[in-house]
Amino acid sequence: MRAPPYLFRPDGPRASGPPAVSALPPRSPSPPAPDAPAPRPASIYRDPGFLAFAIARVAAMFATQVQAVVVAWQVYDLTREPMALAFVGLAQFLPMLALLLPAGDLIDRVPRKRILCASWGVGAVCSALLWWLSGHGTAGVAGIYAVLVLFGASRAFSAPSLQSLLPQVVPRERLASAIAANSMLMRTAAIGGPFIGGLLYAAGGGETTYAVCFVAFAVGALLMLRVPVAHAAPLGPVLGTMRERFGEGIRFIRSRPIILGTISLDLFAVLLGGVIALLPIYAHEVLHVGPEGLGALRSAMAIGEVGTGFYLSMRPFNRRVGATMFTAVAVFGAANLVFAFSTVFALSFAALIVAGAADMVSVYIRGSLVQFSTPDAMRGRVSAVNMLFIGSSNELGEFRAGTSAAWLGAVPAAVAGGLCTLGVVGAWAWMFKPLRRVDRFEEASPQGALAATPPQK
Repeated sequence: MRAPPYLFRPDGPRASGPPAVSALPPRSPSPPAPDAPAPRPASIYRDPGFLAFAIARVAAMFATQVQAVVVAWQVYDLTREPMALAFVGLAQFLPMLALLLPAGDLIDRVPRKRILCASWGVGAVCSALLWWLSGHGTAGVAGIYAVLVLFGASRAFSAPSLQSLLPQVVPRERLASAIAANSMLMRTAAIGGPFIGGLLYAAGGGETTYAVCFVAFAVGALLMLRVPVAHAAPLGPVLGTMRERFGEGIRFIRSRPIILGTISLDLFAVLLGGVIALLPIYAHEVLHVGPEGLGALRSAMAIGEVGTGFYLSMRPFNRRVGATMFTAVAVFGAANLVFAFSTVFALSFAALIVAGAADMVSVYIRGSLVQFSTPDAMRGRVSAVNMLFIGSSNELGEFRAGTSAAWLGAVPAAVAGGLCTLGVVGAWAWMFKPLRRVDRFEEASPQGALAATPPQK
């Protein structure tokens, strides 16, 4: 007997004749499965390229900070002249200032990792020379100054190389996290290096300390040689003279309001609003705390910077970045104003922590915007100009704070600095509207800017 059609299996042979009507009601379609949440990106610290890059840079930064402490101590011990310490900074700053621009041009024409390793190799040579002068030299402080000139020249090449090499090490989508992590690690090394340098000098003297610096520079250079450079654009042909090529970089910065506004905002905010140079006066005359209190105040901004940098490296953000940067700089100025008026140590300490946290947010956004806005072929020149602005703001900012305190007093100088920072934020927000309107880092790139531009009607 032939079975009714509705008893046939769906995958069995089809019955001849008209299609059978199923005795079972049709099944309603199942609702679509909800979209699975996007997996969180792995920590930037698990990226092998970035990890090797960060370890190498921490080693070199450690050597630089330790060496700076020992050189300053030895120079003052030999001369007992405060002005001799000013020449320590000048001997390093002037050659770096003179060579930054040609260094930026060279970095765009030669593999950056090679230049960086050579620069750290020169740093190791400088540590070896200082080691020799510490134990056997008869040139005195003049020999130390001569070595510092050579070291400053090497830093003119290493600083922009480091800034422009990181985008070649990590993929573009992880660049912001890498910048935050890198800034945090460098700040940590800048805090711990002087402390360890003092301990090393107390335990073994100059010869032992300079030997450790030599090893740290050498280790940094050797580790950097192993860093994979997987995201570098091929080097283009060399066109024109060095002056013409660097002029091209300057014209590029002027044509990009995002880059020009970002680096100039940092320059004037730190130049006019920094209070670090006033901390000894505040500790002694306003807050009435001893050297321990001064040390705590110096560490307060670092606490805010390191904590915020670690958070941003783990949980980076990428929305409303332009407005957030202006807000962060405004918070930096407001926190400095609170510090300026405070006569309570706890409030002053908290204000400096907030200022450090706001400064790290600004550094994170500024570094990301500059890197996303700049083609790889021009990053060396743009990084050199950026380093020139950063160096000028730090050096001239301390000079501005000291002279203002001498003319007006410490508290009026700090208040004026905070107000000037807030004024700069308002003026720059009005002058650089494209920077204020940037939503995501990708919009800062030329392709992103075109995509974000509404079509003309």
